[in-house]
Amino acid sequence: MSQATRSSSSHGETKPQLSFINKFFRGSKPKASRAGDREGTKDYKASDSTPSNETQKTTASDDAKPLTSEVDSGAGLERKEQFLQRFGQKSARTCLDLNTCGLTTVDVEEMAALLPFLPDLEELDISWNDFLGGTLHLVTQQMHLVRRLKALRLCSCRLTVGDVRALGEALGTVPDLKELSLSWNSRVGGQLPLILQKFQKGENKIQTLELVDCALTSEDGAFVGQLLPRLQHLEVLDLSINRNISSHLHTIAQGLKSTSNLRVLKLHSCAVSQESVRQLGAAFRHLGELRILDLSCNKELGGGLEGSPAELAALQNLEVLDLHQCSLQAEDVESLTQVVPLLSGLRELDLSANRQVGHCSANLLSRLRFLPALTSFRIHNCALQSQAYTALAEACGQLPVLEVLDLSWNKCVGGNMKQLLHVLWPQSLQVLRLSSCALGTQDLALMASAIQAGHLAALQTLDLSYNDSICDTGWTLFCQNVGLLQELAELDISLPPSACRECGQWFPYLLCAVTQLPKIRDIGMERWIFPASQQGKLASLEQDHRGSIRFAHSGF
Repeated sequence: MSQATRSSSSHGETKPQLSFINKFFRGSKPKASRAGDREGTKDYKASDSTPSNETQKTTASDDAKPLTSEVDSGAGLERKEQFLQRFGQKSARTCLDLNTCGLTTVDVEEMAALLPFLPDLEELDISWNDFLGGTLHLVTQQMHLVRRLKALRLCSCRLTVGDVRALGEALGTVPDLKELSLSWNSRVGGQLPLILQKFQKGENKIQTLELVDCALTSEDGAFVGQLLPRLQHLEVLDLSINRNISSHLHTIAQGLKSTSNLRVLKLHSCAVSQESVRQLGAAFRHLGELRILDLSCNKELGGGLEGSPAELAALQNLEVLDLHQCSLQAEDVESLTQVVPLLSGLRELDLSANRQVGHCSANLLSRLRFLPALTSFRIHNCALQSQAYTALAEACGQLPVLEVLDLSWNKCVGGNMKQLLHVLWPQSLQVLRLSSCALGTQDLALMASAIQAGHLAALQTLDLSYNDSICDTGWTLFCQNVGLLQELAELDISLPPSACRECGQWFPYLLCAVTQLPKIRDIGMERWIFPASQQGKLASLEQDHRGSIRFAHSGF
């Protein structure tokens, strides 16, 4: 429905027309096909503004009257159930989740008409619906009827400028709001003060604010820094993928000093520099409750951790530290070496894609043994040297709950698998990634032996891709034993783009192993060419499992 059509229908020229809600709750005919609905929304979405004030007032007036005087509550509840069933929901007393439902303009109208019948609604999620843009005012006009709303999620909805302004006006009618997620809406950028104007007064309960990839401007960054002291209940702040706020990270850092309840801080890909990370370090002393810190993909950060172990050590409750792709230097590694033993509660550590780490991290990796709660360690593509790899292997023997280990793209692993395989705790490791590690036939033979011994009994994901130096003997030994990994769900043995080989005598063993793996779902075999003689067996296997197993391969 185009905006012009909506305006003329609301005013009427010859005789009054029933409002949408009146038609909806009095048993309107079933909707047209969803494809038709999508076509009907295109003209409406073409405009990047909300209807005029007069049109909005008329719509609000038409919508409000039937809810109180004309609609039978029993009929309304029945229509509510029909709407929910159409989207696979049985009940929506406190939660309405229409995430990724392909909502059309008509769907949004119907949903808005439901809100008066959901006075106890606490969570509303309409994220990832492309056609929602330009229609949000239909929802915000009714938002005062769900005053108990605590969580509002509008991620990736192609919100227009008119939408975000209408949202800012409506947020003042939901005093109990605790979570607001607007990520992946580029029109939020430049409008943030209008959206969060209600929070400026300091009378708010907001705990989660997510603004990932919202095209925030430098001015928005300054506004966030000024707003933070008023968000006394804030626990989660995600400003990731907003590089333009970098010029005001010092203001944000200053504001963070007032958020003592903060538990999650994510500044992934925000152009954090050496200087700004030092300014953030000064705020860490005030963030004793912080559990998750994500500074990843900030290549300008390298060298900024030098001389700041005391600031990082102040995060004594930290559980997740993500520093991948930060161009870490030797000085940064030295600071982390001093800090890591003090973060005894750390569960996840990611140092991946920092190639300087591989040359100077032996001391750091040896101190991982002081992290008894560590469940995930990622250090792929770090150019690890043999001394650092040996230190890591020894430390892994003292990590009883390690579930995820990613060593991909470190060539030193090849020829040295023995150091690692026999120290891993068999009851814990679930994900092992060894892509492009220069593994050889002997390495795969050692893995087959470790599988026989039960050292990888809990493994769910095994990535051996891009290791093209393994001969058929090695693959045969591996495939003869992989069937013992009863928890295995994902296996990748793809070849690198530069290679292409025919499967050898080991392929029948792999097909046999698949029948013994009750949880297997994905098998990556890109650039392996299957022998034509095995085509029937593979087709039969896929048919027996009714498509539940996906073979990614290059054909016969």
